[in-house]
Amino acid sequence: MLLSRYFLPVLRDTPKEAEIVSHQLMLRSGMIKQSAAGIYSWLPLGLRVLKKIEQIVREEQNRAGAVEILMPTIQSADLWRESGRYEAYGKEMLRIVDRHERDMLFGPTAEEVVTAIFRDSVRSYKDLPKNLYNIQWKFRDEIRPRFGVMRGREFLMKDAYSFDLTKEDSRATYYRMFAAYLRTFARIGLQSVPMKADTGPIGGDLSHEFIILAETGESQVFLHEDVLKEKVPSADTNFFGDLSGIFEAWTSRYAATDEIHDNERFEKEVPEDKRVTARGIEVGHIFHFGTKYSEPMGAKVQGPDGQLVVPEMGSYGVGVSRLAGAIIEASHDDAGIVWPVPVAPFEVGLINLRAGDAATDAACQDLYSKLSSAGIEVLYDDTDERAGGKFSTMDLIGLPVQLIVGPKGVKNGEVEVKYRANGERETLSTEAGLNKVIETINSQRVLA
Repeated sequence: MLLSRYFLPVLRDTPKEAEIVSHQLMLRSGMIKQSAAGIYSWLPLGLRVLKKIEQIVREEQNRAGAVEILMPTIQSADLWRESGRYEAYGKEMLRIVDRHERDMLFGPTAEEVVTAIFRDSVRSYKDLPKNLYNIQWKFRDEIRPRFGVMRGREFLMKDAYSFDLTKEDSRATYYRMFAAYLRTFARIGLQSVPMKADTGPIGGDLSHEFIILAETGESQVFLHEDVLKEKVPSADTNFFGDLSGIFEAWTSRYAATDEIHDNERFEKEVPEDKRVTARGIEVGHIFHFGTKYSEPMGAKVQGPDGQLVVPEMGSYGVGVSRLAGAIIEASHDDAGIVWPVPVAPFEVGLINLRAGDAATDAACQDLYSKLSSAGIEVLYDDTDERAGGKFSTMDLIGLPVQLIVGPKGVKNGEVEVKYRANGERETLSTEAGLNKVIETINSQRVLA
């Protein structure tokens, strides 16, 4: 993509309304623009990041055997009355009335909708298990939306819902999704820590939050240091085998947010030299809630003995749009964002230091073509802005690698390569620089 043709409305100054780093940098880098309190338009750069996060989430859900559907944003209040949640949910639910005086709502979640889909479609235990997921915009009318996409009113969420015949089968599904979440966040470039959580209004008897550690995190977290050393399931893990060992390995040591932290237990179970106290951001939440929704909504299947059975359910959420902000909170410096390769809006920033110079233009065009042919996503700064401004913009938007081309380098057959994560630079021959960039990007794209 040529920067001269792209829509990238960067801001040099930090907007006054932005309180935290991710909100500041998302506005400054032209990723988002506020439309109303807690509601944002996603501009081209931000949308590219959002789509990459969404695709990684999708791939890991598919790997775990979940099947994608798309449910509506506007839901019938009647379904929520069936489950008993319509009046209980609170003012965060945006309630509306259509032209026929029917009560509707902008969905904050979709347990009721998916349970209705299941009960009208599945009749026999032979059709179980089922795990249906949805990547859709949700709305929760926060009383004080703040921190940009980290606590907005409208947000993109992946929500999955499982249906199993027995509690044992349902637990196995929970473990499968637990492992899928570990892989999802690792592939995005984040180290996540699963922590036992309160089930809240979703309900149930088992729940875990997935927390990433960041200095600007909203929650105080307490954990055993060795939790951070556990291995993420590999790509060749049998997701349909027994995953209880993975679950036990990650949850057997102390890890809790301040909401349920027990300091006496923490000091008893965790040696002093292993205690970690930090800040964290919730990026995912999973629940096992049995028949909380299937029973009141009349979802039943015929069991092996011919008797009707109420399926056991679970739900599994990932804040896709929230993740964009969380990544920035965990990965930035004074100059701007530092994107991990798998979710970077572009993988390489190609900087032409003398746009309009025939030799420099030709060298940049050749590199742009070769990188594109190698499958590398390039943002080519072909504008006539000053070099300092070009460097500042590239640092601000955080592309993993910068390839810098100027008249002197062209004359000497050289390019400069800058690595955004550590700021290191090296001058290489044009061919060596091209190969180094391709090798660097390819090696960081996917978790092994």
